[in-house]
Amino acid sequence: MNDQINPDTALVLFSGGQDSTTCLAWALSRFARVEMLGFTYGQRHAIELECRDRLLDGIKALRPDWAARLGDSHTLAIPTLSEISDTALTRDVAIEMGADGLPNTFVPGRNLVFLTFAAALAYRRGIRHVIGGMCETDYSGYPDCRNDTIKALQSALNLGMAKNFELHTPLMWLDKAATWRLADELGGAGLVDLIREHSHTCYLGERGALHDWGYGCGECPACTLRAKGWREYAAQHVNH
Repeated sequence: MNDQINPDTALVLFSGGQDSTTCLAWALSRFARVEMLGFTYGQRHAIELECRDRLLDGIKALRPDWAARLGDSHTLAIPTLSEISDTALTRDVAIEMGADGLPNTFVPGRNLVFLTFAAALAYRRGIRHVIGGMCETDYSGYPDCRNDTIKALQSALNLGMAKNFELHTPLMWLDKAATWRLADELGGAGLVDLIREHSHTCYLGERGALHDWGYGCGECPACTLRAKGWREYAAQHVNH
């Protein structure tokens, strides 16, 4: 048990997707030591977790100063999440909108569970800052991605663990085009190309065809958002 919280360390929720990779770069530009945490919970797109090593290798090659700051990478298995969920992310069913206005890719409680486990790990590791890619600007409407949810959870975690964690969501108010632009600002064309080619977003786990925005089915909500953001970013990039 580490009773001392280090203000210069961070733990990033790192799934191997575009958003979490951008958040990892954001953390590496701000903190002296950065650890990573991914989850396996029976998700259909578990292939995203296999992308993490290639992304980390690319980041290390891109920026030696970032390589020196990278700490341990953790993976936690929480199969119970899929056992109590009936969603298109954890079942082989078509992706569609539900009667409640949410896509059936919504896994109830997922981000609440992720951040609670992350805070528990951070508690043990002596880490104060926990970073996630939640966003309520350009997203599928998930209620656990909202800023109010994250702020409320931060209060609950600090009360329940008697610590002073800070939950950071650097993408919260960015649309997907701005997320690509942030990656460009943090790591230049090298980071953008790394994320485009080696990160994974597609809910169906499709990595057959390489589009200009990366791999994916091109039709699920995650691919649609990523492709739309890429087109807007690329257009802005050409104009500037």
